[in-house]
Amino acid sequence: METLNSLIFVRKQTENSIKTQTAKIVSAFAALYLIWGSTYMAIKFAIATLPPFLMAASRFTTAGCILYYFSRKNSSEKIVFRHWKSAFITGGLLLLGGNGGVVYAQQFVPSGVTALLISAVPIWFVILNWILPEGEKPTLRTILGVLVGFLGMYYLISPFEGGGENISLAGVGALMLATFLWAVGSVYSRKIDAPESKFTAAAMQMIGGGVLLLLFSVITGDAFKFNPDGISAKLVGAFVYLFLFGSMISYTAYIWLLDTVGSAKTATYAYVNPIVAVFLGWLFAGEELNSRIITATVIIISSVVIISNPLRLFRKNRS
Repeated sequence: METLNSLIFVRKQTENSIKTQTAKIVSAFAALYLIWGSTYMAIKFAIATLPPFLMAASRFTTAGCILYYFSRKNSSEKIVFRHWKSAFITGGLLLLGGNGGVVYAQQFVPSGVTALLISAVPIWFVILNWILPEGEKPTLRTILGVLVGFLGMYYLISPFEGGGENISLAGVGALMLATFLWAVGSVYSRKIDAPESKFTAAAMQMIGGGVLLLLFSVITGDAFKFNPDGISAKLVGAFVYLFLFGSMISYTAYIWLLDTVGSAKTATYAYVNPIVAVFLGWLFAGEELNSRIITATVIIISSVVIISNPLRLFRKNRS
């Protein structure tokens, strides 16, 4: 009888653990799907006054320092040099390369279009997974998805029939480089020697990336373009939203999900982000929402669905 009670207790503990883990995963995905989709518009508002790289540096350094303090407050885990080395490399790829490309491009590219082009990240995951050692050869379905994705992006930015003539090619190039570096950083982040605490790891990456962004801002002269007279309630609100929700909550959720469910499932945020960004850009920032953008949205998101095959992804490892 005692053995039976022990088994029942263990089973209940296991079920509660699974439910808790599932709730964490659902909450983390909700942060990626909804909050990250809205950050494109917030970035647009913030860089209207703040120099883009200085804004990104301030946002991530502030969020990283706050999160690092609280994650280390009652922790006994020892942080060593190799942890910081990995954090600076990953932060450089994800934040200086990835987010830096985004904030630069959004000076010239509408926030909704930016989110659409950023949804190319899963395409880079496929390519990296193919060319890396012990990589997996893509299936015909995956190749089809990649081709459809490139078709959608070409349709969006091509100058034919009144299409992409108002979209900066420099901005598009920066976004393509940003998506590549973000994918590289995401893959690399799963192989690094990082602290056991994912909150500490995310905080260190934000500090590393923020410091590199600040150095880049100073070197390029971006930091010296700041004009204090331009500070407004709209700017403060956008900045607070970015560092609190976009960085502390969503970025931490992203790093945690990469380790918990893998890059393929995590990349499914690309289904929703463009829709949220396009709608909010049209509703609050006066950005154009025409048939070309709507059609490109459908094509690009379809490509991500084809590549990721969500039914297959979420049938695996549900726990």
